[in-house]
Amino acid sequence: MTGKAQAHSAAMASAWGARARLGLGMALRHRSIRVGGVLFGFVVLLAVFADLIAPFDPNKNNFRALLSAPDAVNIFGTDAFGRDILSRVIHGTRLSLLVGLLVVVATGVLGVILGTLTGYLRWLDGPVMRVMDGLMAFPGILLAIALAAVLGPSVANAALALTITFTPRTARIVRSSVLVLKEMPYVEAARACGASHTRLVLKHILPNALPPLIVQLTFVFSISILAEAVLSFMGVGPPPPTPSLGNIIAEGRSYIQEAPWVALTPGIAIAMSVLGLNIIGDGLRDTLDPRLRNL
Repeated sequence: MTGKAQAHSAAMASAWGARARLGLGMALRHRSIRVGGVLFGFVVLLAVFADLIAPFDPNKNNFRALLSAPDAVNIFGTDAFGRDILSRVIHGTRLSLLVGLLVVVATGVLGVILGTLTGYLRWLDGPVMRVMDGLMAFPGILLAIALAAVLGPSVANAALALTITFTPRTARIVRSSVLVLKEMPYVEAARACGASHTRLVLKHILPNALPPLIVQLTFVFSISILAEAVLSFMGVGPPPPTPSLGNIIAEGRSYIQEAPWVALTPGIAIAMSVLGLNIIGDGLRDTLDPRLRNL
């Protein structure tokens, strides 16, 4: 790599770093992001340190305490096999967040690639977007269930099914931003000065297309947690005895009157995760949209 190319790469990296630091500083000053961050951060800490925090082995049976009510030993009670609900929910939260993270990363990468290519290269727009429209014609959760059923029950297959389901919507958001940005005067000026297509996309278009993408990915994260719970509830997610929030609820539905804590506790974990992410998404929308920033 020549010295000029190295200098150009360093300048681009510095610009992206400065933009990231500025955006992070603005985000941390927003009350909704702080509140959502505390709520979701608590759930993340439980998931990351599940092995240390969980008081029992999540798959250990205790036939002397079947459907035991919450007490000093089992804070959130036990299920029909005597397994500690708190331990299973903590480990199930880890699995749900793992699936959500995999879906966010894969959806973000594919959405950026497909959205940028179709928005910038008009000849590619028609065929690719028709495929995306075909996928979006199916209700999202039904498509995810069908794909997971075909692929088989596992964490990887659940993440793959949800990625296929949510990528078209993410790609369309990026494409819409690219279509607008590539006609902006500053992009036209850079093109007139001889900037290459790669430079136009990476330096002038893609950085300005990130704000709506970031907000969309918070939504994808939250809906992926919900969708993974639905897949597990339907029996096409990670198979038992692997603890998942969805299959814990599915196991507890037969005892909802005698032992409501079995289904209620994982439901609260799902609600906390989704609520925290949605609050963060609202704050990011307000922070990243100049029209709402000062309201």
